[in-house]
Amino acid sequence: MMKRTSGNILYLLLFLFLLTGAEAMAQQRFPKPEFESGYVQPDPTTPEPRSMELEYVDVLVLLLVLSLASWLAVRRRSRRGLLWLSIFSLVYFGFYRNGCICSIGAIQNVALSIFDSGYAISLTALLFFILPLFFALFFGRTFCAAACPLGVIQDLLVIHPVSIPSWIRKTLGFIPVIYLGLAVLMAATGSDFIICRYDPFIGIFRMDGPFLMIFLGVTFLLLGMFFARPYCRVFCPYGVLLGWMSRFSKWHLTITPSECIQCKLCKDSCPFDAIEMPAEQTYRTPEVARKNLHRFILYVVLIPVLVVFGGWVGAKSHIFLSRVHPDVYLAELMISRPELKNDVDNVDIQAFLESGETFEQLVERATMIRNRFKKGSMILGGFIGLVLGITLMNQVVFRNREVYEPHRGNCFSCGRCMDYCPVEKR
Repeated sequence: MMKRTSGNILYLLLFLFLLTGAEAMAQQRFPKPEFESGYVQPDPTTPEPRSMELEYVDVLVLLLVLSLASWLAVRRRSRRGLLWLSIFSLVYFGFYRNGCICSIGAIQNVALSIFDSGYAISLTALLFFILPLFFALFFGRTFCAAACPLGVIQDLLVIHPVSIPSWIRKTLGFIPVIYLGLAVLMAATGSDFIICRYDPFIGIFRMDGPFLMIFLGVTFLLLGMFFARPYCRVFCPYGVLLGWMSRFSKWHLTITPSECIQCKLCKDSCPFDAIEMPAEQTYRTPEVARKNLHRFILYVVLIPVLVVFGGWVGAKSHIFLSRVHPDVYLAELMISRPELKNDVDNVDIQAFLESGETFEQLVERATMIRNRFKKGSMILGGFIGLVLGITLMNQVVFRNREVYEPHRGNCFSCGRCMDYCPVEKR
């Protein structure tokens, strides 16, 4: 039987590819205008910035929570300890810190710092991005278990989870990969921080926000009573990176402290369908092995085709995607509707006119941004094609498995399975 080693190496290469792939530089928008019409700039809804000392306290708390969660999951094997620790993280990182700074949103800060030499990422944002990945590499996704407020608030409301067919889970699991690529592209081009903009729980943590986003967050929580952790499993872009790193984890949560008796209680207790069953004997027959080998070779040959096709589709979609950038949108708006230049109620156009920049300069900058979107969109499409090819390839890669084990990439290290295991440590 084939080993999963090759698949794991490819996932690691994917992680490096994502961080170094696109070539895009962000552009600063024109300065804030000074209106003479009595317009008053509205107050921002984002939290007030904290002092550097308090930000370092946040990093220290994160480090302590990750360390304690890893110890509770791997060594202490305590579901109760993980539960109480997750409640603390929800209160501190969620409601007290208003969900910011967030390891999930830090993806965008890292992407922007890589592609914009004028943007300097803060040390705290960088550490919030790196520390959970570092712990996932050694101990699995303990960040998801007890440190992430977005995951905890969903996990606490799991009441009657239902099992989802494997093909549906794998199809839905492809969505966060696309979301991750789009988030990196938008941040790298200075267009938007879409992860933060469309965070469904930030309004709940801050007890304020647009009605639509609060409604979306409540909908996720209600859905999560039956489909456990819907945001984590279907949308979270940081979970993609954590899953890739966790596949290489040296130590990981185990279901049973000694010999597995195959009672299946762990599988029934996992609300996330993250428990892998023992490999069926049919996978080990020479006929099936030969068939899977042929499919494996086919998928390997197909990967370059998917990459090229994805890059072509991405390049074709750059015009549509580039409209997210405010400069491109404004240039297209003024070209298609020149009469809006006299519309005093259009804040964007009036702000541009007050900036003193010429229309030709705006068009030139928008053209440059669109060209960068073309490169970035092409790489995004190729990246998605590469992930799709590796996903297909892994469908025919099986590892000899005699007992029930958590899937290292999908397991949230919540500890439910080991809590249900009736085997005592010898």
